[in-house]
Amino acid sequence: MGELTEKIVHTERVFSGVLVKLDVHDVELPDGSMCKREVIQHPGASAVIALDGDDVILVKQFRSASAQFMLELPAGVLEVDEAPEVCAIRELQEEIGYKPGKLESIGGFYNAPGYTTEYIHLYIATNLIESRLQGDIDEQIEVVRLPLSEALTMIENGTIADSKTIIGLLRLARRLGV
Repeated sequence: MGELTEKIVHTERVFSGVLVKLDVHDVELPDGSMCKREVIQHPGASAVIALDGDDVILVKQFRSASAQFMLELPAGVLEVDEAPEVCAIRELQEEIGYKPGKLESIGGFYNAPGYTTEYIHLYIATNLIESRLQGDIDEQIEVVRLPLSEALTMIENGTIADSKTIIGLLRLARRLGV
């Protein structure tokens, strides 16, 4: 596999925003030729499947990039030097008003490895305890509770179209043998 590795020979930061940074890399390919790669630097995130009996608790919010409302797992960006599980607990409290009695890591994934460093850590939260933290001022969130079976149907019919939510719910369904 090593023979397919690209070598970064130069990087230019072309944008630096509040959340992401955009770098343009000059890379040398294995055959010695050169090309450019645009890479969005992202701090990573945590997403949580809040499981309450047979129900999952999701959030509905408008997403500017897709120009539509999305039904999603509670999730948020990692703060500087923040452990992913700490982020997961904080986001649950901010977005749905619960903290987990039990939090279990079920891995994670690169959201779009062709152009971003974003890695999303996935967790299952159970034994939920009411505990609300003040949410982000710029988030308008509606909490949606529904049976896992209904959420899985919504994946199949395209109502749930968010990748972290699809991946998380399908991993949960597989673990539960659903």
